[in-house]
Amino acid sequence: MKNVTDSFVSLGYWPSAGSFGFNTDILATNPINLSVVIGVLIFFGKGLSDLLDNRKQRILTTIRNSEELREGAIEQLEKARARLRKVEMEADQFRVNGYSEIEREKLNLINSTYKTLEQLENYKNETIQFEQQRVINQVRQRVFQQALQGALGTLNSSLNNELHLRTISANIGMLGAMKEITD
Repeated sequence: MKNVTDSFVSLGYWPSAGSFGFNTDILATNPINLSVVIGVLIFFGKGLSDLLDNRKQRILTTIRNSEELREGAIEQLEKARARLRKVEMEADQFRVNGYSEIEREKLNLINSTYKTLEQLENYKNETIQFEQQRVINQVRQRVFQQALQGALGTLNSSLNNELHLRTISANIGMLGAMKEITD
């Protein structure tokens, strides 16, 4: 216990207690404390240096990996751009071909429609001509029938039996002569 009270007494003995300042006396500054602090700094500083070196290596490795990934991404980007250009060119080609195909189909349709209309016009004209010919033939037939009936009426009124028989015999004779000529 005496040691404890001595330490309190010795604290009161210090003349600079109560004020703050720098002690410039090198012998009074406790070189042991300074050597301990410097030793601790060196000891922990070396560990800190190793820690910083490890951190530096990890950062450099991360940067290298990032650079490799960036180069890979740039390469993929260039490939994607090349594919995009190729696809755009193919799309333009399809678009041009599609437009030309549409125009070609349009012209084909117009030509086909024109030919169909021309055929229909020809059919119409043929039908009109056929109908005209049929009507003409019907008119001829009626005129012929009316003329025949008129002629028969005139013949019947002016012919007697004897004249009738002679006309028939003459016609049969003419038919026989025509048959001999054709044989």
